[in-house]
Amino acid sequence: MRPKFVLATLLTLAALAAGPAGAEGFKFSQPDEADQAESEARQSRIAEQLSTPCRAALKGKKIMVVIGELRSNGVIYAQQQNYGPHFQAINTRLRGLGLRTYTPDEIRRQIAQAEIDAYFRNDPDAALAASRRLGASFVLRGLISAQAQKNPMMNVNQVSVNMDFNLAGSDGRQVSTAQAHSSSYAGADVGRMALTLVNENADDVVAKLYADYCTNAGLPGARKPAPK
Repeated sequence: MRPKFVLATLLTLAALAAGPAGAEGFKFSQPDEADQAESEARQSRIAEQLSTPCRAALKGKKIMVVIGELRSNGVIYAQQQNYGPHFQAINTRLRGLGLRTYTPDEIRRQIAQAEIDAYFRNDPDAALAASRRLGASFVLRGLISAQAQKNPMMNVNQVSVNMDFNLAGSDGRQVSTAQAHSSSYAGADVGRMALTLVNENADDVVAKLYADYCTNAGLPGARKPAPK
């Protein structure tokens, strides 16, 4: 009788765990569903921004992209050869949308480092002179800061990345700003995780910049339609 009693008990517990037919039990997948909904909303927003109509003549204008890094000591480092991966994270997406950008080599060959630094010092005269020498109609300035610290609870590195981009005409007209922030746990290679976070946020940043560029940039010197 004992084996039958044990079997009956197990069947009863199984039935209680399953609950009545059609009843909704606890779902461990609920956080995943929330993440999926957030991801879908993000993709929808990006797709809407990237669908902004953009005139061919505006896409033909040259854009100078310069990247700087804000260090923990408050100093901005803007040697373009040091930020190739960060530059590519933004530049490849801009070019994929049909926009024309200079490569870091093209910029370094025609503009002195002091003039690049002027963009990050908000020196309008030096920045304007550099833009004219390069022949750029617009300048996209990106400032990236990455902070790493040890998480005391888990004894692992934690990396936080802030991205701040400003798009302006060569004459200083503001066209767009875009910001992004992200953080994650990292292993020993903190720099690689920082670059991963930059890439993860690049789609959002570029979509915002692209939509504003196509909407707000206009064409300097373009003839306005005659009033009817």
